[in-house]
Amino acid sequence: MTDEEQTAVRGTVRPGFESLQAEFAAVLAADPEHAAQLAVYHRGRLVADLWGGPELAGTTLTGVFSSSKGVAALVLALLVSRGELDVHREVRHYWPEFAAHGKGEISVHQLVSHQSGAIGVEGGLTPEELADDAAIAERLAGHRPYWRPGAAFGYHALTMGALTAEIVRRVSGLTLRAAYDAWIREPFGVDCHLGLPAAEEPRVRSILPPRPAPPSDQLPEAPDSLGGISGNRHHRAAPTVLHELPNSRLMRAGGQSSVAGLASARGLARLYAAAVTGVDGREPLLDRETVWLCGQPHTTGHDLVLGMQRTHSLGFLLSGAHLPAGTFGHDGAGGSVAFAAPAADLAFGYTRRRFAGGFAPEGNHLAAVAARAARAAG
Repeated sequence: MTDEEQTAVRGTVRPGFESLQAEFAAVLAADPEHAAQLAVYHRGRLVADLWGGPELAGTTLTGVFSSSKGVAALVLALLVSRGELDVHREVRHYWPEFAAHGKGEISVHQLVSHQSGAIGVEGGLTPEELADDAAIAERLAGHRPYWRPGAAFGYHALTMGALTAEIVRRVSGLTLRAAYDAWIREPFGVDCHLGLPAAEEPRVRSILPPRPAPPSDQLPEAPDSLGGISGNRHHRAAPTVLHELPNSRLMRAGGQSSVAGLASARGLARLYAAAVTGVDGREPLLDRETVWLCGQPHTTGHDLVLGMQRTHSLGFLLSGAHLPAGTFGHDGAGGSVAFAAPAADLAFGYTRRRFAGGFAPEGNHLAAVAARAARAAG
């Protein structure tokens, strides 16, 4: 394939969303090695389905890192929408063991908005434990929190999915993966997976390592800092290297729901469209009250782990000024972005193959372009 063919945009857009194709083409043209997918739903219809770059097709699956947390949060939100889960009740009501070491007063909504302090365990998690939400949850339940629950918040990078999954299991009797497959993925045809079957492996493209970053005056983060513990970098025998996680078959098969989801951009966008607007003439998964709850800030301010300003809702990240109020979803450190903007009847998915080493700015730029196109479409 020639360089020109590699950087060409493939796929389709509906009238009114041509600006997305132009902006996506500019992203690809800026770096011939960049490989990415972009998908957008508006009012339940797929209006943009684009991809480009080396070794990437529209059906390719890549690791989406923390966009996986949004999948877990949607399953929990569905339990809320059905009236089966009260997020204002203490976690101990559903999961008694979690009350150990002063964690008994924290509510479900505080737990899933990163206030519990259950960011890791002393000595770290083994690779086998890290691939298994149930194993992570068991370790966290009996462990001391890293701050007084409810007093502050900090990003639970590798544990939030497991905490959410255990609430889902205690309420529904199903594992998170089983609930997600039965209630969302299979009936709505969502190409986003928590626990990838071996038969789907040929569609996976590994995450490429980040390019060397320019020199920085910042000191490296200590493994035993809050950030190091949250990222499991304090495990002496096998410190976690984030960009390698989705490249492990152990992680992909285990379906760990903090960082190990595999998806196409089509899958991410369809996931949020199914939740908020419905797709293919089907009713949305969530009722209006739950959609509103998902878009409201639960924690906002200084994140103890990341050292930056963040805003979380019911397991989701909330958008900045570039998107309508009430937008909720989750992005991933690899550069993926996925969200629903209920005010614009919009659902968005973006994936990229090369690890961004942070949060890739082009995803947010394309999201803003999609929101403008949706507003113009009326």
